[in-house]
Amino acid sequence: MTVPLMLCLIATVIPVFFSKISSAPSWLGLHALALGWITLHGEETLSLHTVLVSLEILLVRAILVPYLLRRALRRQPAARHNLMPSNLFTWIIAVVLIIFAFKFGDGARADARALTLGVVAATVVTAFLVLATNPEPKAQLVAVLFMENALALFETLMPEPWPLAVHLAISAVYILTAGLGCWLVTDSPVAGNVSGKPADISGEVP
Repeated sequence: MTVPLMLCLIATVIPVFFSKISSAPSWLGLHALALGWITLHGEETLSLHTVLVSLEILLVRAILVPYLLRRALRRQPAARHNLMPSNLFTWIIAVVLIIFAFKFGDGARADARALTLGVVAATVVTAFLVLATNPEPKAQLVAVLFMENALALFETLMPEPWPLAVHLAISAVYILTAGLGCWLVTDSPVAGNVSGKPADISGEVP
C-alpha cells in the first residue's frame, strides 16, 4: 500500500510545485492509476465489486477525463502557465499545509490507514491552495479534479465500500464536472468579442 500512496502524493505535489497546466492530464492519469492499485490491493480477497470499481477508475479517471482535459488544453496559451504561482511565499504556504495535513495521521510510517488519510488531506489542501492562488480557470478545473480523486481515495478508509450505485453516481458527477469544465475553459473562436458587434474582415471589432 505504501508505494501507490506515495505515487498519489507525488502526482499531487510535483505538478503543483514544478509543472505547467498542460502536463496536468498526465499527472491526473498517474493519480488515478495509483488509486486503482490501492483499490485492488485494499481487500484480502478480490471481489466483483473491487474489480468493477477498479475498472471504473481506470476507464473514467485514468483514461477518459485526462483525454478530455488534454484535448481542451491543446494549443491553449494559458496551458503553458504554472499550475501554482512560482514564488517563495506560495511555496512556503504549500509546504506548511502539507505538513499540517499529515498531522492528521501521526505514525503514518507504520500505519497504511494513517498514511492514506495524510495523502487525502495533502491532496485536498494543495487543491484548495491552487484554487486560492491561481485565477486561471484551467488551473482551477485541474484542482477540482484532484479534489474529486481525493474523495475516491478517502473511500478506501471506510470499513465498507460504497454500493455500486453510489460509485456510478460519483463517476457521473466526475465526468460531468470534467466535461462541463473543459467546455467552459476552451477558448471560443470569437473570444474577446464581448460587445456583441460583428467583427470585420481583419478580426477587429468595429
